[in-house]
Amino acid sequence: MVKMNPSMVSKEKIMAKSSRPSSVFLLIFLALMFVMEVSLEGAEGSVRREDCPKECARRCSATSHKKPCLFFCNMCCDKCLCVPSGTYGHKGECPCYNNWKTQRGTPKCP
Repeated sequence: MVKMNPSMVSKEKIMAKSSRPSSVFLLIFLALMFVMEVSLEGAEGSVRREDCPKECARRCSATSHKKPCLFFCNMCCDKCLCVPSGTYGHKGECPCYNNWKTQRGTPKCP
């Protein structure tokens, strides 16, 4: 039978206690990463250039002016790498998309 030195026992307790905060930290870190990933959906840079036509087809699906909508949406997506969710509104998800204006000051992106 092996006798444990009292100093070794206290070291083991300290090691056990010190691993708890790191486990909690790891859990919080993973949760924050998940929240960040979900909140960045639709954000600038979230669309690859090759996905712009598909995203713009979704964005312009409800309009009666499909041709100009698709043209400008693809131009904006190519520049901003972002297309807002839904078929209308939600432009706040993509500041570049939202802030790009025509010479008259009207929104360029649908």
